[in-house]
Amino acid sequence: MEQGFSFSTLKKLAAEPDHTDVSLTAAERVRALSKMGCSIEINEEITPHRYFRSGVEMERMAAVYLEEGSLENAYVLYNKFITLFVEKLPSHRDYQQCSVPEKQVIIKKLQDVAFPRKDELKKLLHEKYNKEQTEYLKSQSQAVVADCCGQQLQKMSLVEQERQRVAQLRRMQMESEQFRYFEDQLRRQELANRRDEAVAKVPEQTDGACLSHSSKNHVRLDPNRNKQLLPSSKPAATLAGVHNQRVEGLRRVVIPRDLTYRFLLLADSNTARGIETCGVLCGKLTQNEFMLTHVVVPKQSAGPDYCDMENVEELFSFQDHHNLLTLGWIHFTFGECGVAVAHRLWCLLYEKKSN
Repeated sequence: MEQGFSFSTLKKLAAEPDHTDVSLTAAERVRALSKMGCSIEINEEITPHRYFRSGVEMERMAAVYLEEGSLENAYVLYNKFITLFVEKLPSHRDYQQCSVPEKQVIIKKLQDVAFPRKDELKKLLHEKYNKEQTEYLKSQSQAVVADCCGQQLQKMSLVEQERQRVAQLRRMQMESEQFRYFEDQLRRQELANRRDEAVAKVPEQTDGACLSHSSKNHVRLDPNRNKQLLPSSKPAATLAGVHNQRVEGLRRVVIPRDLTYRFLLLADSNTARGIETCGVLCGKLTQNEFMLTHVVVPKQSAGPDYCDMENVEELFSFQDHHNLLTLGWIHFTFGECGVAVAHRLWCLLYEKKSN
């Protein structure tokens, strides 16, 4: 006889494997991480020189993740680094026009850093995931035993609830009979009072005036004053889950409070002449956060509505010397009212979430 599958089971089978799912084998989880590292595309409009520069910062971030013990993040970035420069970028239309020194730097990083660290991380991840799956299977077996005991306790609890329900119904039946008896006594008393009132209404003549006297008793009975609410009891269920840090998505950027104010002072002379000023935001990655530490103002040519950097190699040299990442840029423009307005734009292309 064929066994059917529930909708949730079929949905789980059709879904892509998730590296955070501890019920999967270590090989399946590592394969899911590798697939995330391969999901990268290149844009023909962006020069290979830019990709070489992004690769340097990508490798630098992967090293930080590895040092902080974030194995999944480091493994994904090293995979992206290898995929970009081994599979994707050589098919770029302008790849043959790139300088030989740039290619040699990337090839050296591939041979000495990316491939060895990727293999090392893969081994560490296998060990980590095997341990997590062992603990998961152990907890599942314990959960089965606990579930059997829980079912027995639940049955005993249901029997006790039924016994209490029957006892409660009996008490309610007795109270209902007592209430009807009491209500019947009140009705009889009221009829007796009415008969007394009819006798008392015989008129007496005194000085030509007719006097009458009446007496009434009012009784109000709350039919709910003896009514008790039935206690309700519902079995409680506990759920346990595994929380894992995701290795994709946006990251927090820590910015100094006086960044805009100090940049405004720096650009004051250009602002007074109606010329834009541009600065590059640089910093470091620590504890999965970008810490903005430097604002580099490179050589530039500018006017009232434009600002272009010159000799970007000096900027790259400064970043390499201080081990900095490019986090974005800041510049001042002139609105219709003539007031300078600061704009910030983050340009971390390799940190973009992959669909």
